[in-house]
Amino acid sequence: MSWNKPSTWFGGKNAEQSTTETDEQTEQEVTVRESYGVTVDNEIEQGFRRISEDSERNLSPMAQERMRKVSYKLWESNQLANRIIELPLAYILAEGVKITHPEEYYQSIIDQFINNPINNFKVKLEKRFRELAIFGEQFWPLYINEFNGAVQMNTLANSKVETVIFDPDNEEQPIGVITKRDTKGNYKRYRVIINGPETLFTQRTQQIRESFADGDIYYCNINSLLVCGRGKSDLQASADFLDLYDEFLFGEAERADFMRLFLWDVTLTGADEDEVKKRAKEIQTPGPNAVRVHNENEVWKAESPNLNSEDTDKLGRLLRNHVLGGKTIPEHWFGGGGDVNRATGESMSEPTLKMLTMRQNVYQAILFDLVIYALRQHELAINGREPDFDHEIYQASIEFPEMTAKDTSKYATALQQVVVACQLMVQQGFVTEQTALKPSFIF
Repeated sequence: MSWNKPSTWFGGKNAEQSTTETDEQTEQEVTVRESYGVTVDNEIEQGFRRISEDSERNLSPMAQERMRKVSYKLWESNQLANRIIELPLAYILAEGVKITHPEEYYQSIIDQFINNPINNFKVKLEKRFRELAIFGEQFWPLYINEFNGAVQMNTLANSKVETVIFDPDNEEQPIGVITKRDTKGNYKRYRVIINGPETLFTQRTQQIRESFADGDIYYCNINSLLVCGRGKSDLQASADFLDLYDEFLFGEAERADFMRLFLWDVTLTGADEDEVKKRAKEIQTPGPNAVRVHNENEVWKAESPNLNSEDTDKLGRLLRNHVLGGKTIPEHWFGGGGDVNRATGESMSEPTLKMLTMRQNVYQAILFDLVIYALRQHELAINGREPDFDHEIYQASIEFPEMTAKDTSKYATALQQVVVACQLMVQQGFVTEQTALKPSFIF
C-alpha cells in the first residue's frame, strides 16, 4: 500500500526518525510492507507452562490429535473397537439416568436444565459420554442467562482445542482452555468451571483466570493422571492390535477366496516341447457340464492351493483376547464362547462389572457437577450470592439403575438353608423360638 506521509514505518525506521527526513523525502510516495510475526501472549507464558511440554505425562499436541483421529476411525470401522466403546455405554446408560432433588423447587430447576431443547439430556447424554470414551476428554462451554441463571450447554470439538492450562499452584486442577486459531487468527480462552467461589484459588491463579474471558467451560477427562493429565481414549493402548486384528481378518477372507480357486493341470505323455506348445494353444478351459475327449496320452487334473489354515482360529482368538483382556472384557461378550459355561461365565463377568461400576461413578460425578453448577447459577442470579457448601442444593442425587439383574435364586437357596438351621437349633434347645425369629439373629 502507498503512504504519502508515513508516521510509522513497519519493519523500517521508527516515527522519531521519520520526522527528521527532508521535505523532499516525505513528499515522495513511499511503499511500505507490513511485517509478519506471531503474537505471544504474556498470560500464557508467565506463571505456568504448557502441558505439551511435559512429555512424561501427556502426548504432544500432534500425538494428541493423531490419537483422536485414530480412535474415531477405529470406532467407526473396526467392530471390535466399536464394541469396546458401546458395550460399557449400554450397560451404564441403557436404562436411563434419574436426577432428583428432595426439594420440589430445586427439582424444577434441574428439570428445566436437563429438558432444555439445546441441552436435551435424553438424546445428547449418550453421545457426550460416547465421545468421552472415544477421545478421552470433553469440552462443554456453558452459557448462563444473567436474569434467571438458566444454563445452556454447548460442545467444543476436541480438534479445535490447542491446550489445557493447569493451575501453577495446584497442578491437578485445570483452570483454562485455549482454542486453536481460526483462519483469521482469532482464538478463544475459556475458563474451566469449578463449583465454588474464585477465592478457592490463590491470588496468582485468580489473576491468570481473569485472562480467560471468553466464557465458562466444563472440562472432563478419563484415563488420565492426577497431575497435569490430559485425557486418553479407551482405544489408545490397544489401537495397534485392533488394527492388526482387522488386517488379520481381511487376510483370512482373501485366503478363503484363494482356497476356492483351482486350475487344470494337463499332462501330455511323450510330447516334446513343440507339441506341448501347440496343444497349449488349442486347449480351452471347460465350462460347467462340459465334455472332454482325449486319448490315454493326455491327463487332466484339477489342482487347488493348500494354504495350511489349521492355526487360523487359534491366532484369531489370541489377538482378540489380547485386546479384550486389556479392556477387562471376557471373550464370550464378543461372541467367542470358548470353554465357557454359565458358572464360569458369571465369574468371568465380575471383574468387567467392577470396571463398569468404576466408569459409572465417573459419569455420576460429571452429571453431579453439571447439576450443581446449574443450581449455583440459579442461586447467584436470584439471590445474588454464592451458596455455601452445606447448602441444600448439594442434596441432588444421580441414580443409575443396576447394570445386571440379580440372580435371586441363590439368595432363595441360602435363605432356605438358614431357616432349616434355625429350626434345628430350636429343636436342640440351643436357642429359643423367639430368638430364632429375630431378623438380627438370622441376618
